Amino acid sequence: MKKDIKFPPVTGIKLAIAKEVINGHDEWSVYIINLNLIEVNTVIITAKGYGVIQGETKKTSVLRHMIQEIGPESMAKIEPIDPALFTLNNEYWVSYYILDQIFDKKFIFTEGSMDPSNITFIPELGLEGVIHR
Repeated sequence: MKKDIKFPPVTGIKLAIAKEVINGHDEWSVYIINLNLIEVNTVIITAKGYGVIQGETKKTSVLRHMIQEIGPESMAKIEPIDPALFTLNNEYWVSYYILDQIFDKKFIFTEGSMDPSNITFIPELGLEGVIHR
């Protein structure tokens, strides 16, 4: 049962939504960053958006991603994201293994977190965006 599984605290894993300019167009993507000195593997990510727009409840489809391995002090692109979704809460539930230990954490980019005042340079990516720890 889930209550019997011990989930130690997640450290060294961050998520970021960052912008790169491709062919003169801004393209936003979600990235996972592994700051640990050891690889993480069997990374499973579920992504969904939800919130209220003009008084109407909105939900996106749930997307599932799997990344076999992210090396030490490395990153991987999870998915592109449409800026129209920045008005919603964007939730990423990340589960992964380090050696034989499972880790699990929910990262939520809340509505308004992609406000231009929150955008900074993310050295691990070499891009500008918003990082979630």
